[in-house]
Amino acid sequence: MRCYVFPGQGTQKKGMGRSLFGRFPDLCRRADRVLGYPIEELCLENPERRLSDTAYAQPAIYVVNALHWSAAQEDLPPADFFAGHSLGEYSALFAAGAFDFETGLTLVRRRAELMSQVSGGAMAAVVGLSEQIVQQTLEQHGATGVVIANYNAPEQFVLSGSREELARIKPVFEQVEGVRGFVPVRVSGPFHAPAMAPAADRFRSLLASVEVGELRTPVISNVTGRPFGPDAQEVRDLLADQIARPVRWTDCIRYLWDAGVSTFTELGESKVLTSLIDRITTAQEPAPEPAKEPAREPAEEPAPELAKEPAPDPRRDLIERIKREILQPEIGDEALGFDEDASFRQLGLNSIIYVRLARRAGTVLGVPIKPDVIFQHRSCAALADHLLTRDDIAPAIAPAAPPEAPPAPLRAYQDERVTALLHDCANGTLSVDRTIVAIRALA
Repeated sequence: MRCYVFPGQGTQKKGMGRSLFGRFPDLCRRADRVLGYPIEELCLENPERRLSDTAYAQPAIYVVNALHWSAAQEDLPPADFFAGHSLGEYSALFAAGAFDFETGLTLVRRRAELMSQVSGGAMAAVVGLSEQIVQQTLEQHGATGVVIANYNAPEQFVLSGSREELARIKPVFEQVEGVRGFVPVRVSGPFHAPAMAPAADRFRSLLASVEVGELRTPVISNVTGRPFGPDAQEVRDLLADQIARPVRWTDCIRYLWDAGVSTFTELGESKVLTSLIDRITTAQEPAPEPAKEPAREPAEEPAPELAKEPAPDPRRDLIERIKREILQPEIGDEALGFDEDASFRQLGLNSIIYVRLARRAGTVLGVPIKPDVIFQHRSCAALADHLLTRDDIAPAIAPAAPPEAPPAPLRAYQDERVTALLHDCANGTLSVDRTIVAIRALA
């Protein structure tokens, strides 16, 4: 199953959406009418550094997320779920049909205005500590005005509170054993904390007049970590609550993982959520059991004439072709030295690049390759193993046979045990990491 996720505030940057504004001019014109200023200019030129202002940053992110969603509808397969981090939840609800683009942008603009009016607070990310240690540290040092605002990953939390309190406890956290960072977040107030309650109440009044449609695809709520229900009033209530309550992103992803989602695709200008999801889902998977060495029959000494030439290795050849002919043209020479088992996510690729990789793979192999294939097999080795099981691709990747012998079928080079493991990986029975461990044990 597949889930598309949308990022929130903090991912804004000058130049965001550059490749998409020209592709969807009608959406840009509609945004300009709602906002009263040119959204493309704001995103590409960042006049007066307005993208650092919540009142401008939130509408800009919503519009750029919508551009990515428009591209995904043309280029990518449909989703089984949507989710969005904080502000990104509005993009998820728009994609699911809760409201149209203009209604969503109007809500986001007003939300941003209300949140920007709450001053005197800030947020900071604590990385490397468990929730228990974070809470204990806050209690032991009397930081009663500081709360966990974002549960981003098992060892990443965002604190919200006054600037003075965050500044006071910063050196405290930096001395805690295991901490890897105490990092300010690019926002203008103490979001998702009790201090935002007045803004949440005013926003609730606005939501009361908004018509909310039936969701075509389930959307996971930041507040509950569960899907929004069918009741429109529940959607309104949770959107208002979200302003002053924590974002339970870890719970959202754990719910999706348990529901059978194996492919998460981030639509937007960052890979922040992709990184968080990797940490959450890795923590969910049990550690692989040590693989047992299978019993082997004593090997016969090869005849001298057969030992002269090494056996063809189509898997190795295909991995090198993926690096050289598919990855390198898109990301440069970094692809040639990229670890074959490393996730493509480490390259910071966005959804558009994934689509281009699929198209290039189709050109190289001579058969159509859907972006879905790249999303589900996100390393050179995993992609090669998948392609080796496809009969329609076999002629394009089978090694050339000696002139005196007819070409050997691709299946001759496969181990049925490897094929079975790959099928288990493709249908979600085994994780990628466990599949790799099991295949290596057969070598």
